[in-house]
Amino acid sequence: MSRFSGITDNPHEGRFHQKTGILLTNLGSPDAPTAKALRVYLREFLSDPRIVEIPRLIWLMILHGIILRVRPKRSAKLYDSIWTENGSPLTHITSLQRDKLSNVLEQKGYVGTEVVMAMRYGNPSIEAGLEALREKGFTRIVIFPLYPQYSSPTTGSTFDAVSNVLRKWRWVPELHFISGYHKTPAYIESLANSIREDLEKNGIPDKIVFSYHGMPKLFLDNGDPYHCLCLQTTRLVVEKLGLDDDKVISTFQSRFGKAEWLKPYTDETLKSFPSQGIKNVAIISPAFSADCL
Repeated sequence: MSRFSGITDNPHEGRFHQKTGILLTNLGSPDAPTAKALRVYLREFLSDPRIVEIPRLIWLMILHGIILRVRPKRSAKLYDSIWTENGSPLTHITSLQRDKLSNVLEQKGYVGTEVVMAMRYGNPSIEAGLEALREKGFTRIVIFPLYPQYSSPTTGSTFDAVSNVLRKWRWVPELHFISGYHKTPAYIESLANSIREDLEKNGIPDKIVFSYHGMPKLFLDNGDPYHCLCLQTTRLVVEKLGLDDDKVISTFQSRFGKAEWLKPYTDETLKSFPSQGIKNVAIISPAFSADCL
């Protein structure tokens, strides 16, 4: 049996003309807001060495001996609080983005281009998405992770997953991997428009908080550019809107564990505001393209 897989049931010349497929990827979500589904999801998520960079054997003992016995039930309650009739908000919103992108490409005349959605963890998987494109004869594939600011645990991990699939293919497609768009003009404009609409509706707050997802500070110390890219996004939006620097602060949310993470922390920053006379706050989360737990 060959170690490499390939499509053999059709003539290559007729089947594999140059067609472009787009794999739109996001983080992922459990299949249901239950402890059982969370255990499956968290096992895959927290087993990724890009997510947790501590000695492998030690971490696996902690993961399977403690975390997967305790955290699934607790996380299930949180997911249940945001679950909708369409399922997970992240999965549903990403599917709407897929459909919207497909429509835009069709309107612009990109005939034969197809957009497929995949999740780094959970379903639909990256492998399933790539296989769907291969089955339809796409030999040029664009991988588009929906993370504006590159980081190793998100964009880097997506590249790993794609590579793990393609390394088993006999015919590797032409590949374009989008590693980030933190300063793309259209992205900056969309953030500025979102803030501008809110200010027009609700007035000027005492402070605008750009709250990004956090990561252990060790990642930054080891060369991950995420922290710098977040600050660059904030600066470009502030310049676009003509805001005063003292009206804006960048913070980081979603700490896990006892290690030091990127600072300042969003929760501690918000708690400190009243003592500074800051009582009217607007918050934007530029690191996410779809709502998430």
